[in-house]
Amino acid sequence: MDIRPLKTEDDYRATLKEIENLMHAGIDTPEGDRLDVLVALVEAYEARHYPLELPDPVEAIKFTMEQKGLTVKDLEPMIGRSNRVYEILNRTRPLTLKMIWRLHKGLGIPAECLIRQMDEGQNAPKAA
Repeated sequence: MDIRPLKTEDDYRATLKEIENLMHAGIDTPEGDRLDVLVALVEAYEARHYPLELPDPVEAIKFTMEQKGLTVKDLEPMIGRSNRVYEILNRTRPLTLKMIWRLHKGLGIPAECLIRQMDEGQNAPKAA
């Protein structure tokens, strides 16, 4: 099995093509083992060259609300009264640790996404 690290974009593209050709390889076969190794190499390359940024906490809450068909009333047990929910959604009040914990447990929003420090000047989140 001749496998090398992916160092260039050309290496990356060639490996993706090879993965496509191996997609129907059986488990515990030489082709299946090669596929597993190549996928691991591609995942490492993508993590290094195409890192995903965590979404904005408020946008994550709004997205979850939309996906689950939730209303402001549905968020009250996790955030507080409706006026408090609107303050969070309008970015005039930051999330507290208790709110973050409840949103994580109640809606399944990743805590890493919700734990972001707000930029004081712009009310936009920035990475902590």
